Amino acid sequence: MLFLVLGKGKTGSLVAEIAHERGHGVRALDINENRGASALTAPTLAGVDTVIDFTSAEAAVQNMRAVLALGSRIVVGTTGWYAHLDEMRSKAQKRGALLYGTNFSIGVQKLFRLTAELARLDGYQFSISETHHNTKLDAPSGTALTLQEIIHAARPGSYVPITSHRVGDAKGEHIVTANSDIDVLELRHDAASRRGFALGAVRAAEWLAKQQPGAYDFRDIFDQL
Repeated sequence: MLFLVLGKGKTGSLVAEIAHERGHGVRALDINENRGASALTAPTLAGVDTVIDFTSAEAAVQNMRAVLALGSRIVVGTTGWYAHLDEMRSKAQKRGALLYGTNFSIGVQKLFRLTAELARLDGYQFSISETHHNTKLDAPSGTALTLQEIIHAARPGSYVPITSHRVGDAKGEHIVTANSDIDVLELRHDAASRRGFALGAVRAAEWLAKQQPGAYDFRDIFDQL
């Protein structure tokens, strides 16, 4: 397959490296080469199986609009753009295809499911803590917001605080804590490297290349990889 990676930051560069390791052709554009999605034209996307976005929230919205308008497929690992999710879902239902997720790590997907199970317990107060590198722009992280959403779905009307930390080059840690009068339960995912996120994104791009037009949430499809 041929993938076009948008973003040459730490994760985007690793995505390109892993895609190459898995035998795929790879092109990559940084923000200066694709300012305002200007490089996402029909000739650029000709022959590209899937675009993979690891840019910024603002850039990702522009990139999705351009890619979907041309009927192409895009995996979005960027977070912080979800105010536009309904718009992007609507566009993807008409042509192209979109796969999005707050976290492409398989381990984090398991954390989501364990959190849903834990949240069904009565008599507990829940909280979330997340730690990322000090150049991460959004806080709380998209993963922490997903964890909060999962708990709220199981416990309507509950309040689940999120504490965010930005420290050095932290790869990503998320902790879900359930406190009661008799004990404390804790679920934790601590990324040792960015490779888990990048590998998940490449596998997602491989999967999306074979799908019909539509919008897909990584939480719903990761078991199919």
